[in-house]
Amino acid sequence: MQHKPVTPAIEQAHRALLESLPFADTTDFANADRGYLGTIEPAVITAADGREVWNADAYAFLEGEAPTSVNPSLWRQSKLVAKHGLFEVVEGVYQVRGFDLSNVTFVESETGVIVIDPLISTETAAAAYATYRQHRGERPVVAVIFTHSHVDHFGGVFAVASAEDAASGKVTVIAPTGFLEHAIEENVYAGTAMARRAGYMYGAALELGPQGQVGAGLGQTTSKGEVGIIVPNLDISSTGETHVIDGIEIEFQMTPGTEAPSEMNFYFPKYRALCMAENATHTLHNLLTLRGALVRDPHVWSEYLTEAIAKFGERSDVAFASHHWPTWESANIIEFLSTQRDLYAYLHDQTLRLLNKGFTGSEIAEMIELPPALENAWNARGYYGSVSHNVKAIYQRYMGWFDGNPARLWQHTPTEGAKRHVEAIGGLDRVVELAKAAFNEGDFRWAATLLDYAIFTDDTHAAARELQADTLEQLAYGSENGTWRDFFLSGATELRDGNFGTPTVTSAPAVLAQLHPQQLFDSLALSIDGPRAWDLDLKIDVTITDLDENYRLTLRNGVLIHVLKDAADDADLTITVTKPRLIQLAGGDSTSPGVELTGDASVLHSLLSVLDPGDPAFDIITP
Repeated sequence: MQHKPVTPAIEQAHRALLESLPFADTTDFANADRGYLGTIEPAVITAADGREVWNADAYAFLEGEAPTSVNPSLWRQSKLVAKHGLFEVVEGVYQVRGFDLSNVTFVESETGVIVIDPLISTETAAAAYATYRQHRGERPVVAVIFTHSHVDHFGGVFAVASAEDAASGKVTVIAPTGFLEHAIEENVYAGTAMARRAGYMYGAALELGPQGQVGAGLGQTTSKGEVGIIVPNLDISSTGETHVIDGIEIEFQMTPGTEAPSEMNFYFPKYRALCMAENATHTLHNLLTLRGALVRDPHVWSEYLTEAIAKFGERSDVAFASHHWPTWESANIIEFLSTQRDLYAYLHDQTLRLLNKGFTGSEIAEMIELPPALENAWNARGYYGSVSHNVKAIYQRYMGWFDGNPARLWQHTPTEGAKRHVEAIGGLDRVVELAKAAFNEGDFRWAATLLDYAIFTDDTHAAARELQADTLEQLAYGSENGTWRDFFLSGATELRDGNFGTPTVTSAPAVLAQLHPQQLFDSLALSIDGPRAWDLDLKIDVTITDLDENYRLTLRNGVLIHVLKDAADDADLTITVTKPRLIQLAGGDSTSPGVELTGDASVLHSLLSVLDPGDPAFDIITP
């Protein structure tokens, strides 16, 4: 892809930011380097078939002063996040950072080691564990802790433990209550759409470099290896719950509904070390991630941070998380957690104050200014979340999509609205002419809006596509937020080079294998093409032999319903199958052995014929 030069408007904005933020404060760099023990060389991690899973060396360009094509604040953050290797947090607690989007932490116990959040991929977690053992010696894994239900905190677990280890009790696998349900649902129900948008969010198709992807703010990007999951054998359900694992006491704090629906912080008294999961990191986090998710609750989030300060602040010598670098000394920890707490509370409270005055989410996002102490705190900058999209998320959480103006209650679709805008303005060429004037004046937001109208009227209009790609590129160069930059550049890439689909489809059969039958039937219901199924009236009993469970499925009015039954009876078709074979059947494999059909076999064909899978290459930047 041929990049365009940085415009004077972006260069001027960068100069203003350099003057306004405390770039002379290098505390974060000292903390990010503290305790460094070594890394792997080359810092490239591959799968068994030689395929590259992770390449930390590819970010070696992140050195020196920021080029004009990167926001200087984002450049600073990316330099920090790109540091990789094994680090001593305190004696007995070690982190491997920069081997994946997230960190993995090793806590030494009496006879072995407790592993916290084993990254996304088996391959990256294996490299991290090997690096730890190289410097600390051989230690068996006695426990694994999943802080929460996002894949970058459990996916690499097969590198450090097996399902058999957990089933036998050899390894204690600890997670907050609800972990498995939420981990499965997030990766299955809306998985196709989230994965497609995640390709934009993490810049999966972008080249790395000063005019391309430089990092996502929370971590550099996502690894591309095998994803696994192990069912926990110790669920944590209450704050104050304490367990001793191989001589190490752990005190837990439940934080559901914060950064994840199922999440927890915990404290190691022996090491005076506090793990904050992903609830306190060196960035403003997302209240609604750009790839899509349920809106998170900043009010609850701030309350749990207040509780963490009260319970652990004065007792802690170090606070670490599953992203970024630790904070040392009790006073610094309390200040760090207080800043994070105040950040989420301020956004929540001020958004509610203004929405109760009648302002909409987009208006509030332009109005809110952070207090100077938060504005100048590096850990409160919007590298992953942003004030703009978080405020809109808060509005959405309380008020929904409708802003109350009846003129906006039943608007045209983007395509139909675009056609009417273009006609009213005077045609496509006039729209592009106005957009070019806005571009030249540095009003890239207005240029992007006008060109969006043009492209959604005629996506083959070469001048509109070219100018929109150039416009999005300038917006990327100016973005402090890593995921905004990736979104803008991904849009520009698709306009110039075509739809790149979902570049990093995660191989996760282990995750699919944990689907409960009811979750599986729910996912099938989400794939029913309603209009094609209107005239079907089906009754199917499913007997799952290895679970000794029976379900009645009914399909009528385009809706698939499932009900747990005592026994199979009086159905058009009875399917007798094991759960693993049922998962294969739901995926479309109706010919392999292992499926016993009793009754009208054509009913199964009728059901499978109206399944409509998601499209991993749906259009985003074009209609």
